[in-house]
Amino acid sequence: MNQSMWHASGPNAAYVRELGIFFGLLLGIIFVIVVGLALFSLRRRHRGIEQEALEGSHQASERTDGRLRMVVGIATALTVSILFGLTIVSVSVGKSISASAAPANSLLIEVTGAQWWWKIRYANDDPSRIIETANEIHIPTGRPVAIRGTADDVIHSFWVPSLQGKRDLIPGRTTLEWMQADQPGEYRGQCAEFCGLQHAHMAFWVIAEPPQQFNHWMDHQLQPAIEPADEDTKRGKEIFLQSACILCHAIRGTDASAQAGPDLTHFGSRKTIAAGTLPNSKGNLAGWIADPQNIKPGTHMATVPIRPAEMQPLIDYLESLK
Repeated sequence: MNQSMWHASGPNAAYVRELGIFFGLLLGIIFVIVVGLALFSLRRRHRGIEQEALEGSHQASERTDGRLRMVVGIATALTVSILFGLTIVSVSVGKSISASAAPANSLLIEVTGAQWWWKIRYANDDPSRIIETANEIHIPTGRPVAIRGTADDVIHSFWVPSLQGKRDLIPGRTTLEWMQADQPGEYRGQCAEFCGLQHAHMAFWVIAEPPQQFNHWMDHQLQPAIEPADEDTKRGKEIFLQSACILCHAIRGTDASAQAGPDLTHFGSRKTIAAGTLPNSKGNLAGWIADPQNIKPGTHMATVPIRPAEMQPLIDYLESLK
């Protein structure tokens, strides 16, 4: 799992990593100096106490007080200067990343944060080529990706440590940043702004693929949901369309077209359930449908009354949506 700024796989993440290395080295040197001076002072005072009585050899004087004031003043000024300098460097790097415009050939992806999942939309001038998915972002390697972000409810923060710095997503406002993956891989992202009880369970994945493989994925995502191949999955489709599931979810190619929850057209191909909370398996999906509040308390996913005999066909249908 790639979720560390130390494993930078893109140009913007490399800037953040270099900033972290600079901070670490500088503060490490300062730590060694401070500890060294403290140990030197303790050793010197210990020797002085052993050699002669404290009352006779450590009398205060104006000269001593003056030296102490000078040392404290220099140390304070140096500390403030270093902290001020580090702040300037940090803000400068952040602004340079934020202000850098996405290259002209960028792929535009719209990301909307909501409690507690991510709506992903691949923008296109041709409405027939717009793709909507959830909690997973597929991108081509070596190509810049512009992220246009906003939030539906509270402030969220979009962060993929291995690819870019974090960016707050604010309701009513739109932010724009870009990232790029230089090599194929799966990079974990996380909401980095406390957004409620399930903040820790608001993750997503960025899957970087070679351009040809990415184009194949795009073409497949444009297709409607696969039709059931057997009686069991046909029954599952009927159960889905006759249940309250269609009040929140969409499956293209069917009568389900709601937008309140994640689009499920190709749900079966996703890695996780509930924004990274559980691996996508039949057992986990059954538990999630049966009692979402037990798995992710506070989630807006409603408990749908599905009879035991209906659960297996429903799960088989959803998992068939590759």
